Amino acid sequence: MKSNVLEQTATQTFDLSARGLRELNSSLHALSGATNMTAWEVVNPKGAHAIAAGVDAPVDISVMGSTGYYCAGMNKQATIRVKGSAGPGVAENMMSGTVIVDGDASQYAGATGRGGLLVIKGNASSRCGISMKGVEIVVHGNIGHMSAFMAQSGSLVVCGDAGDALGDSLYEAKLFVRGSVKSLGADCIEKEMRPEHLEHLADLLRRGECDPTIKPEEFRRYGSARKLYNFNIDNASAY
Repeated sequence: MKSNVLEQTATQTFDLSARGLRELNSSLHALSGATNMTAWEVVNPKGAHAIAAGVDAPVDISVMGSTGYYCAGMNKQATIRVKGSAGPGVAENMMSGTVIVDGDASQYAGATGRGGLLVIKGNASSRCGISMKGVEIVVHGNIGHMSAFMAQSGSLVVCGDAGDALGDSLYEAKLFVRGSVKSLGADCIEKEMRPEHLEHLADLLRRGECDPTIKPEEFRRYGSARKLYNFNIDNASAY
């Protein structure tokens, strides 16, 4: 009995090139909160799409290389680390848990995310956090154009620079940028950084595994001017 428990709690190594994506995701989907199989290592990902998508269990998954589309999409509860870069839509529509990308992320990272934490240790491409609905995203590097487009709630932290049209048509998400912003989108404005924002940002920087020398006071906050919530003929040119 003892040896069986030890075997179950050991890291599960899954060779994706030998066993295939369907078997991997089926195995992960079969997990429940009572599982002892809490540590997984996926080897030979070779840019495959939808790796560890739809996981709903408190497990730790390490993907040993770069991934394709929609890695860790719809994540709930799991901690998923990509030891490489991620293709479009990483952590798309995630609900909870943590997704960490050690490299860069392609476009629309964290799109429509409703909860949890997404950390990108490199740069993120265009439309990072598009239509985010509660997810918290921390990017160590730069982000591309149209990031946080129609973002509704949650936070986007950028330790580098932001591209064109940041926060276009923004609702109530909070955007924090340490570097320069090429341009702000419609209805996005710079806002006062109050003590509660500094406290919240400090927590995100810590949880996002950022360089401890980076301080919240070095960031600027952006948010919605709240002029596009309802149609107003005086603002027609901004729609």
